[in-house]
Amino acid sequence: MIELKNVNVVFQQKGGKIDAVKDVKLKINRGEIFGIVGLSGAGKSTVIRTINLLQKPTSGQIIIDGQDITNLKGEELRKVRLKIGMIFQHFNLISGKTVYENIEFVLKANNYPKEKRKDRVEELLKLVTLKDKAKVYPSKLSGGQKQRVGIARALANNPDILLCDEATSALDLENTNEILSLLKEINEKYGKTIVFITHEMEVAKKLFHRVAVMNNGVLEEVNDTYLIFSNPEKQVTKSLISKNLDIELPLQVKDLIKQGELVKITYTGDKSVDPVISSASKKFDVSISIIHGKIDYIQGKPLGILLVNITGQSEEIKKTKEYIKENVTDIDEISYNSQGGVE
Repeated sequence: MIELKNVNVVFQQKGGKIDAVKDVKLKINRGEIFGIVGLSGAGKSTVIRTINLLQKPTSGQIIIDGQDITNLKGEELRKVRLKIGMIFQHFNLISGKTVYENIEFVLKANNYPKEKRKDRVEELLKLVTLKDKAKVYPSKLSGGQKQRVGIARALANNPDILLCDEATSALDLENTNEILSLLKEINEKYGKTIVFITHEMEVAKKLFHRVAVMNNGVLEEVNDTYLIFSNPEKQVTKSLISKNLDIELPLQVKDLIKQGELVKITYTGDKSVDPVISSASKKFDVSISIIHGKIDYIQGKPLGILLVNITGQSEEIKKTKEYIKENVTDIDEISYNSQGGVE
């Protein structure tokens, strides 16, 4: 288990100081994929770097498996870091070494037995499906392949913890999904604890078991990933989620909706597949037109959003909305913004 107790990080700069991390209290369970999300400057990277003391806290404690590592130095710190692998946004591969040599370099640096290195490198290349690229140099690899080398290198010394610093931000969608699948496999097969920071909520939706939301150095909210998306509590979380779940419609659609009320309906869990709209249209003297909708699956559980237009007498519309509200997670009246998005 990883525990951060009252962690603060203050950077001294010309003209004053910057409170990059403010009194962060956090527990990360053994074997979980834990995400830290937030916009640029939120303090995510600084927090993750305190876990292996690449960034020493100004105050507070870093505790790993019950051991306070905050003030460790020299050989003691090196031993702790051997159990913490790190995967970087821009891969950090050695351009003059082959894929094989990049992985072997980590083993050499940590005095891995010479006679076992070849087998270990080949084992890692097989894990990340790059056995055929062993003699290839990084310049000949795609972004996704480079990151897989980075993952193999981070796993070389069999760490208990993997720290991922925006590990998919430099990749396209296809390569991102491949890397996320590989990390899931590593977590499930080997029980590695993975701490992953990102500003991409789509990554959070697909990968994390739990999520912490940061804003201006403050840890705003921590919860199960599904609950973060389906029931965010803090405004910063709602803002991040709304951008990810946003429904964009052409402004022309607005001209087609001349009457009634436009509402956004949010479903969670089993309610996502209940025939609420069909039931409401039969129960009340209204017409309900489905304008747009989608269902996401987070941790195998559905989260649905539906945009509908309800027309009829105002009293019937009111009863319809009340009925729908009783049978879904949330219902909101909405309007268009200037870009065609709904608010």
